[in-house]
Amino acid sequence: MVVENMRMFRLMEENRDTSMADEDDETKTIKKVFNEGLIDPVKLVVGFALTSKKRKSFLQPKFEGLARLKGIVFVAIDQDKPLSEQGPFDIVLHKLSGKEWQQVLEDYRQTHPEVTVLDPPDAIKHLHNRQSMLQVVADLNLSDTYGNVNVPQQLVIKKDASSIALKVAKERLRLPLVAKPLVSDGSAKSHELSLAYDQYSLQKLEPPLVLQEFVNHGGVLFKVFIVGEAIKVVRRFSLPNVSKRQLSRTSGVYRFPRVSCAVASADDADLDPDVAELPPRPLLEKLARELRRRLGLQLFNLDMIREYGTRNNFYVIDINYFPGYGKMPEYEHIFTDFLLNVVKRNKYNNHLTTGRLSP
Repeated sequence: MVVENMRMFRLMEENRDTSMADEDDETKTIKKVFNEGLIDPVKLVVGFALTSKKRKSFLQPKFEGLARLKGIVFVAIDQDKPLSEQGPFDIVLHKLSGKEWQQVLEDYRQTHPEVTVLDPPDAIKHLHNRQSMLQVVADLNLSDTYGNVNVPQQLVIKKDASSIALKVAKERLRLPLVAKPLVSDGSAKSHELSLAYDQYSLQKLEPPLVLQEFVNHGGVLFKVFIVGEAIKVVRRFSLPNVSKRQLSRTSGVYRFPRVSCAVASADDADLDPDVAELPPRPLLEKLARELRRRLGLQLFNLDMIREYGTRNNFYVIDINYFPGYGKMPEYEHIFTDFLLNVVKRNKYNNHLTTGRLSP
């Protein structure tokens, strides 16, 4: 096992500047411990089923190294073999699509209640549809002394692009409108969006889609990462404000790539304090707590914006399951602590129901 982990750190060195002066103290410590063989015994085994892209971004060498120091081992699940014949696992971590895979997980959950599946496939399905994902936020009607959280006015168009303009007029949606694919399955296509400036251009859109009223927000989006009870917020550059003058002089549909990617980080930019100020912490904690309870999920993030010209009027415009945690500050410590707490809680719950503590 020590040899295997040393190989992992050699790979880490190939992907980073090997100059010791450029490494942070934590990476140096992890390497030192592995070199000296001072590793905690295995406390839990995490079976993972991830796409190659997600695996690369999430299971970064530093993260795996820290996890191993805490007694956490990650084992790849072989989708060509029955899941029940693999393991044993304490946790199953997954982000794969497909009804067949979802059924495999559901069957496994029924026959292995001692294993925590993060997260239940039935709960994740609510975030695969942009209509249902934001309805959960709308139903909260969240407002208190720290601010208001709403969702933009939106309209679902399942087919017939020629009727979009009529439906928009009937629902009294204001231009410009943001168009997003109805299905949100984590693919690159599901993150594409367009901005339609006039009614004539609406017929150029491709259903099924969701239309959202564009809310001016100063070109800054807040990405709220949630890992169990832990919350981290980062700023991302977003679409700029659209003035009434610009709206009157602009027509057509403008397509944009994913606007909240890592290269668009706004955390170190010189921004207007009224735009850049993070949402109040108590508001985020209340929102995250309610969504965890209603969605039945532990791993997701929110895309939030602050309405331009207001202090505490916020909108949730998207929710993503198992997002790119590799872009979340301190994700290594947050996620490893979360996994340890999940297993501890599961063992405690098993003790309550069976009278026996799990080994």
